[in-house]
Amino acid sequence: MPLFSTPFASLDLFRQPPQRDDPLQAFDAADEYLLNHLAEQGVTSETRLLLLNDSFGALAASLAGKAQVTSSGDSHLGALALANNLACNNLAADSVRFIPASQTVPGPFDWVLIRVPKTLALLEEQLIRLQGQLAPGARVVAAGMIKHLPRTAGDLLEQYIGPLQASLAVKKARLLFATPSAKTPVSSPYPSRYQLDSPRIELINHANVFCREGLDIGTRAFLPHLPQNLNDARVADLGCGNGVLGIACALANPNARLTLVDESYMAVQSAAENWRAALGERPVEIRPGDGLAEQAEDSLDLVLCNPPFHQQQVVGDFLAWRMFQQARAALVKGGELWIVGNRHLGYHAKLKRLFRGVEQVAANPKFVVLKAIK
Repeated sequence: MPLFSTPFASLDLFRQPPQRDDPLQAFDAADEYLLNHLAEQGVTSETRLLLLNDSFGALAASLAGKAQVTSSGDSHLGALALANNLACNNLAADSVRFIPASQTVPGPFDWVLIRVPKTLALLEEQLIRLQGQLAPGARVVAAGMIKHLPRTAGDLLEQYIGPLQASLAVKKARLLFATPSAKTPVSSPYPSRYQLDSPRIELINHANVFCREGLDIGTRAFLPHLPQNLNDARVADLGCGNGVLGIACALANPNARLTLVDESYMAVQSAAENWRAALGERPVEIRPGDGLAEQAEDSLDLVLCNPPFHQQQVVGDFLAWRMFQQARAALVKGGELWIVGNRHLGYHAKLKRLFRGVEQVAANPKFVVLKAIK
């Protein structure tokens, strides 16, 4: 594992979730560029510093104990990675304050360092929330690898913070310097809303929710085929997003006991608000989580899942495979995992390696709905 060395520290850093022989690093040249710039400018133990979207804690762990560090992001896996990386490098757990993106981050801050996220709606929401949170003379710097740094990110910084200047490229990374200027306060356009016809519900979607402007086509293919007559079955909506699968299942099965889990704090926030709107005070567990890693073994009868095929900019089926393994562990014998996936991903073959029976429930030219029996 290569060390992440900057003027602030030399650290062993790990991604989350862990993968055996993981070829990917928990940091990149944009992290290094940001920290080198900060070191040139100088910080003290009194500097109030906000980090946004620090994926695996490379920035926060490097700055722990060097300034008053607050980190905020929308990934529960990122929060776990930060905690693990602090511990692995013998840094105090309370040397960084972590605040989920679903909550307001209280300032004021002298520095704001931003890793530009894949979802620019999240960046927009975060920039809007910085209104009134910047100390006099505050500096705002965003960073990203050039191939993942759209022009729109700079436009948002200029719109909500102030005049923008871009750095030269270093190791294919770039910094964007936004100079705070007086702005007319604006209201956030988030959350967004859309209506479903079946079931007839309205769904709200906070800024970082997948397909926040309308139902994604995989879920649309899954909804008509959700299992019925579940009685009081224990059901988990794994990777719940805005909660639509779990809510639809609950509406069709009045006695089912639901758990909704997602690694996005904004997804969990959206799912909780949507559940209350559709089902009132009906009991439910809705929580952020590393999939079903914290779910007791043999504690579920059914798992519903529309698995992701990427983590941030990295595409692959490693997260889906991990979810399938977690579902198998959490299910009772005879329990079922129901999933929807693109045909070309070959989930049928993968599920057969874990489950004793795999059946195709439905299919269209793009998607298949599969049932795997433990």
